[in-house]
This record gives sequence, structure tokens and C-alpha cells, in this order.
Amino acid sequence: MSNPLLTLFDTAPFSKIKSEHFLPAIKNGISVAKKEIDQIVSNSDTPTFSNTIEALEYSGELLDRVTSVFFNLNSAETNEEIQKIAQEASPLLSEFSNDIALNLDLFKRIETVYHQREELDLDPEQYTLLTKRYKSFSRNGANLPEDKKEKLREIDKKLSILSLNFGENILAETNKFEMLLTNESDLEGLPEGAKEAAKAMAEARNKKGWLITLDYPSYIPFTTYAKKRELRKKLVLAFGAKGFHDDDLDNQENVLKIANLRHKRALVLGYTSHAHYILEERMAETPDKVFAFLNEILEKAKPAAEREFKQLEGFAKELDGIDHLEKWDGAYYTEKLKQKLFNLDDEKLKPYFKLENVINGVFAVANKLFGLQFKETNEVDTYHEEVKTYNVTNAEGNFISLFYADFHPRPGKRNGAWMTSYKSQMRKDNKNIRPHVSIVCNFTKPTPSKPSLLTFNEVTTLFHEFGHALHGMLANTTYPGLSGTSVYWDFVELPSQILENWCYEKEALELFAKHYETVETIPMELVEKIKESSTFMEGMSTLRQLSFGLLDMSWHAQDPSNITNVKEHEKKTFAETSLYPNVEENCMSTAFSHIFQGGYSAGYYSYKWAEVLDADAFEYFKENGIFDKEVASKFMDNILSKGGTENPMKLYKRFRGQEPKPEALLKRAGLIK
Repeated sequence: MSNPLLTLFDTAPFSKIKSEHFLPAIKNGISVAKKEIDQIVSNSDTPTFSNTIEALEYSGELLDRVTSVFFNLNSAETNEEIQKIAQEASPLLSEFSNDIALNLDLFKRIETVYHQREELDLDPEQYTLLTKRYKSFSRNGANLPEDKKEKLREIDKKLSILSLNFGENILAETNKFEMLLTNESDLEGLPEGAKEAAKAMAEARNKKGWLITLDYPSYIPFTTYAKKRELRKKLVLAFGAKGFHDDDLDNQENVLKIANLRHKRALVLGYTSHAHYILEERMAETPDKVFAFLNEILEKAKPAAEREFKQLEGFAKELDGIDHLEKWDGAYYTEKLKQKLFNLDDEKLKPYFKLENVINGVFAVANKLFGLQFKETNEVDTYHEEVKTYNVTNAEGNFISLFYADFHPRPGKRNGAWMTSYKSQMRKDNKNIRPHVSIVCNFTKPTPSKPSLLTFNEVTTLFHEFGHALHGMLANTTYPGLSGTSVYWDFVELPSQILENWCYEKEALELFAKHYETVETIPMELVEKIKESSTFMEGMSTLRQLSFGLLDMSWHAQDPSNITNVKEHEKKTFAETSLYPNVEENCMSTAFSHIFQGGYSAGYYSYKWAEVLDADAFEYFKENGIFDKEVASKFMDNILSKGGTENPMKLYKRFRGQEPKPEALLKRAGLIK
């Protein structure tokens, strides 16, 4: 029992874990879970909800705990050793999940219970669990003949390795690129904080000068403020060419293989395409509905986007004589135009958004809405000294959740921001087992002279991920497979996206937007400007999101075997949504981690889908006051605590009293009056 992952741990014992512990723990977890499955299958009693469905739901707990620790580390604090273990562990896990999904004896027991479902007097959560389990087997090949099951196993094994390779290539590409500037004039236009961060980055790598990387806190300020067009171009080209260099980190082959294997898998299971397979278990239901949804918004957004692009082009020409606006000009001139129209730029706002204040602000919002209290604790083991931990309690002082937060970029951490969990909420043995939830971000680091000051975009990102975290923390279901964020994929973004709305409201900003030196609350004219500018270039921003959703569907809603050239396929797909000239050296798909590494394949549209829900839901809050306790309670009781226990539209209507209408989103975006 010297392997800490095989002890009965509550919080993850990070400081005791060594890399060599993972593979034995994963293998042991698989072995224990297999025995649990064998017990269910060999049970001679008639299959019941309790001895089959519930028993299956609570099986594999040790394996779930071990793999959640392992794969979270592989995203937030990886190294070559961990990546190597991932290459070995992924096929084992894929094979094990297929062993379950394709176990005919187990499926027969589930089927027996499923066919009696109307006579069993099940509550809504039990009914949902039974339906979900039955479908997960029937949809994943339990009824297939043996040769097709074997085919499925092969495909899944290959897919697990390919998506790992895809992600490792992107991380390596991100870490590999450096733009070292030794002449201070190359930094013209850059805010002091960004200069200081670039200098600190160079020093950390024993270099002289200023180091710019592809990590967001370095990349975004440079492309937004650096005056030298050639240097912006160099950076944007490097960012857009990740995985697209015809070298050993190239992802073109991975993209084609993943898309084709997913399609083959869908055909084996009897579906027209991967998207048909995925969307059957989504609110959107079919590819046709997704295309109709995306195209309806495209129709409204495109004229606005074209007007905005023309305005931006005219402005760049007038300001600097730029004849053709290129991708490396977009962020720079958008920021300049915003400053001109609203006299507002991130540098004016950043002093009011010290990271610690924003954290306290998001906690204060959660307190006013849901009565939650957050108390930092140093007694919880973490995987890196920068990770903060908090005990979360409710208004009655009961323990609700453990919350981890990891805010700054490091070489072993992938780009972007995400929410994850180390332990699911569930009810078992008459106990309500509370969850351990984490958010991981890549925000601007503190420098020798300044604390971590966030851009407004980083503020909304923190609120967004915290919204996901609340969905995990406030979970209050019986079964782990229906708990927290275990919901339809196009519903999962509602709690995260709705929380962003508070960042634009005076009442909320006054709680935390205080100048880091003077402690002065953010002036109201700045709040007004934030509100006014929130729809600035919204047409272009909407078009960009839609282009990603359409690209995702282009890979997954058809037979991709005719696609031989990733770049050419992209160009065709982007024809309807492109504003900037095409850049031959760049490719989106080869670094589109959401769909080729994360869980968003045939699901990227869900960001826009959930925006319709969140705009409609926030209208309800605004009608009653943004901190209205009654509306907040309804949101907590019907959305946040319920997880995936019922159909999401039922839950939404119970909260809102009606189905969501897209008008609230289009109005908020300034696309209709």
C-alpha cells in the first residue's frame, strides 16, 4: 500500500505522488472496476434498478479518482514522463471502457430493467439514469456482432492516442516559440506591465532583453498594442501555424485521421456521421438543426460584421495609411478605435482589476446570490505552489465543496482556461459526498513592481470558469454520473456564460473593482464605457465564433474521407465567414484543441447556443434586480444543483417559466434594436 493513489484518500495526495505511481494505480483501478462489473453480471438474482443500474453507477470509483488526478496533471503540470504514461494509459482506459460498453451480458441486465421502467415507480433522477445507461450501451455498440465490436475497439484505441498526440504537439509548439527582442524600440506601444512581464520572462530563461511567447498573457498584449507591424505579423503567423509546419509536430495527419476514424466509428454504430451520433444526445438533436441555428445568427450578424470591418479598414487607412487590413492588424486597430470612440482601453481598466480583488469579487457575487462563503486554507495538498485552495460553506455553515484555483501560465501547462474536478458529488451510504472542484487559467503574472492586474477579458474569463465551478460545487444529486457539469454539452455553458453578465453591472463591479494603489472604486464613467463598448465589434466577434462552429461541423457532419488537404478544406468552409485575407502559412484545424483534443467535437456551436440561454436567463435577473434572492434560488434549485437529472429544457422552463428566445441575445449583441 505504499502507492498513495491506492490509499483511501479524500483530497488528492499530490506531494506524495511520484510519476511511477500512476500506471500501477490505473491498472489496479481497472482491475478493481472489472471485478465490480463481474459481480453485477454474475449476480443470479433478477436484474433490478438497485442491483444493476445503481451498482454500475457506483462502480469504478477508485479508477475515476486516480484518472482525474492524472489527466488534470497532464493538462496543468505535465512533463515528458507524464506524457509518456498518458500514451501508455490511454489505450488501456479506452479498452476498459469498451470492455464495459460492449459487454453483452451486462447490457442484457440493463435492457431487462429498461423494459420494465414504466412499472418501477422511479423518481425523475432514477428514470434519467436508467435511460442514460441504456442509451450509452445501445449507442456504443452493445448490440453489435462480434466483428463490429472488435472494429470499434481498434478505432477507440487509435483515437485515444491520436488526440493525445494532437495535444502534445500543440503544447510543444507553444513552448518552442520565442521572440526575443533586444531593442527597446521594438516594444513601442506596449503597456509598462507587459514590458515588465516580457523582461521577467527573459530573465527567467537566462536571456537578455524582452521575451514574447505564444502564451496568452504574452501574445495578447503584444498583438493588441505593439506598434511594429512586422513583429505583430511574426507573432500572429507563429500562433496561427501551430501544428502546421510539415515537421514532427505537424497535426495535419492527426486531424485527418481523427475525423475519418470518428466517421468510421459512427458508421459502425449505424449513424450517418459523427455529428449525427453526438447530437442525438444534445439539446440541438440533429446536424440540420445546428446548421439552421448557426445560419440564422450568421444572417443577422454578417451585415453588422461587414460594416464593422469596413469601419476598421477606413480607420487603419486614415491612421497609418494601411491599404489592406491583415489578421495581425485586427486586435491592434480594434483597440485603437475603441480608445478613440470610448476613450477606454485595458490599461485604464487593469489597475481596478487586481487578481486577488477579482477573486474576492467573484466570491462576493456567489455569496450575494447563493449564500456561499469561501475560506482560504493552507492545509490541502496541491500540485504546485501557485495553486490556492478554499473551503466552501453555505449560509448555514455546512461544507459544500473544496475549491482549487490555479491562475498563471507555466511551461507544463496548456494554454487557455478550464474547469475540472477531482471528486464528484454523490449520495452514497446515506451520506452526501461533497465535490472537489478546480479552475485552471493562464492570467498575467505579477511583476517585481506590480501585482497581477487583469485585462477586462481576463476578468470575464475568471467569472466564466467560476460559473462552471459553481455548477460543480452546488451539485446536489444522488448519482455521480448525473452530478454537476454532467449535462448535455449544449447546456453546460449556461452557468458559465450567465455569470459573465455580472462583470458589466455597476452593483457587482462596486464590490471588487478597486484601484490596486488608491483603493478607489472604479469610476462610474468607466463602468458606463464598459457597458457601451460591450457591443463594440460584436458582429465581427459573432462571425468569428460562428466560423469555428461551422468548421467543427464541416469535419464531423459529413464523410471526411474526400478531404485530403486540411488547409484547402478550411478555406472552403471559411468562405462565408471570412473578412480578413487568407494567410497561407496558417491553419486553424491543426491547433483546434477544443474539437480534436477536448470534448467539443460536433459541439462547438454550443457556446452560441448557450449564449441564447444565458442572455434570456439574465433578462430574468435584470427584471427583478441582479442580486434578487428569489431568482437566484430558482437558478440554484433548478439549474445548478440539478446537474443532468432531467431534460435541460424542462429544467430551464422550470427556472424561467418559458422556453428561451434568441431576441435577448441579438438585442444584447446590438444586432437588433
